[in-house]
Amino acid sequence: MPKKPASRPAGKPARKLKTFQTSLGFFDLAVAAPSMKAALEAWGASSNLFHQGAARETDDPGIVAATMAQPGIVLRRPVGSNEPFAEHAGLPTTLPGPEPGRPRKSHRASQRPSSRTTDEAADSKAALAFAWAQKQRDATRRKEEAALAKLRARREAAVAKAEAALDKARREHEARAGAIDAERAAIDERADAEAERWRREKERLEEALRKARA
Repeated sequence: MPKKPASRPAGKPARKLKTFQTSLGFFDLAVAAPSMKAALEAWGASSNLFHQGAARETDDPGIVAATMAQPGIVLRRPVGSNEPFAEHAGLPTTLPGPEPGRPRKSHRASQRPSSRTTDEAADSKAALAFAWAQKQRDATRRKEEAALAKLRARREAAVAKAEAALDKARREHEARAGAIDAERAAIDERADAEAERWRREKERLEEALRKARA
């Protein structure tokens, strides 16, 4: 494979990057990446497109220059077109023409096929637009699910933190209440002992008073 051009955009880590190209859906994709694996990850490919022959390294000067100017960014162009690669690209606007070699029919006979061709073109364009919108909706849904997952994780973390704080406070309360109960039991025991001492002392003193009066 020919070497890539020696000139690179200033400040870009071009020496460590290669330009890879593939086609997925309605777009040709290109990306500057350090390896085939990194390119597949950037494209979001679920299989090895290089082994399947659906992806390759390219040394096209225009494609290389575009990707090296935005390394790691997946650039697109309508599939099968020669438009420049860009980060954002429109849907394909051209459709395959009629098969060559078919004899032309009379003007009256060709009107209906022309109408059918127009309808088919409109249907194809609508199908492309629908597929693109569906792809966008799927991407939005994945983002929303990821955001909900993060929110759920933060909520669960907050709940776990609050539960841990509650458990800690409960243990501290139970320890303090136990200490108070122990102190109360000791005070009750001292009060009982004092009552018994006073009872005996009172009896002794009352007995002494009776003897003094006799």
